[in-house]
Amino acid sequence: MSLQINHAILHVFDFVACENIFADEEIDLAENKNAKRYVTSQVKKALGNLDNKRGAFSEWSAFADELRAYFAGENDFQNLSRQIGEYLAGELGHMEKTPSTDLLVVDFEENPEMTVNEMSEEDMEAQFSGKTNRYLALFLLEIKQAYMHETGMGATGGCNDIARHYAVLPNPSQKVASFAVVDLRTLDVLFQDKLRTISGEERMLIPDGLLQCSTEASTKEAFTAVTDLVEAVAEEYGANTAVALSKAKSYATERVDEGEDVDMELLAEDVFEDFPDAQVKFAREVEERAMPESMPMQRETVRRVARKHKILTDTGIEITFPAEYSKSDEYLTFTSEADGSISIELRNILHIENR
Repeated sequence: MSLQINHAILHVFDFVACENIFADEEIDLAENKNAKRYVTSQVKKALGNLDNKRGAFSEWSAFADELRAYFAGENDFQNLSRQIGEYLAGELGHMEKTPSTDLLVVDFEENPEMTVNEMSEEDMEAQFSGKTNRYLALFLLEIKQAYMHETGMGATGGCNDIARHYAVLPNPSQKVASFAVVDLRTLDVLFQDKLRTISGEERMLIPDGLLQCSTEASTKEAFTAVTDLVEAVAEEYGANTAVALSKAKSYATERVDEGEDVDMELLAEDVFEDFPDAQVKFAREVEERAMPESMPMQRETVRRVARKHKILTDTGIEITFPAEYSKSDEYLTFTSEADGSISIELRNILHIENR
């Protein structure tokens, strides 16, 4: 996926100097390439974070109303970001020990990585009518301290010294503990946060305070629950667990690529096509475990965890293969032998590369 950053702004909460500095102007990403790289990096990491929690705004969420107004053009970006900043700074200020923090707010769009020739008429219409996925993201960037060199002139000439710098942003490769990404069209929420003690109460500031949204399992957690159940049912009914799991991964990937939720009944039919009793057992377990019949999952996360399937045999052989290969015997087959062992056959190989 490619990203287009529409707006980005940085507000500073210096709790050491007891001073908040709210920006009146956005970051000039056209002129400041380093800033653009940093902002883009943070956005991509947030979208692709496997541990992202999902959330849905409550009916009384004032923040959801503000986002609707912003998306409708009734509020401007700088004003919305300042509203967010004033609330967060006020809440953080009620902590006993608050690290200095910068607030980065970003309005961006996510576009499919496809050429014009690959686009359907619907894709092209969406691209040129502003209907591509558009998000508002906010990041709480805790300031770090670091040592740096200083150069200057001494009594007899040039000298180099060591100084401590008190305003270092997290490196782009580091994980940000608190952020949120909201789809401005659907108001779906992805977030990460940590517990903070604010005014003597322990809570998560972003979902509980700012967003006022629910906290649901991450796509990674939800997908792990599904695959654990698939494996358990496959083992109980004598199905090949490697084939069952790879089929489940392939089905989930196809669904999210089509923009659909993972339907548990259809997944069971696809995975246990030759085991009708296993389908019944799977459905019963879904109900008993209070799992949703239709499970929304983040596309990028599913792509990362489900595109390939890896197995390790008791003979020490490791095999990694695309999950969709389990749906036909063109490239890969698993055969259960009479003695209880399993044979794996790789087919139609034209070239082998050593790695």
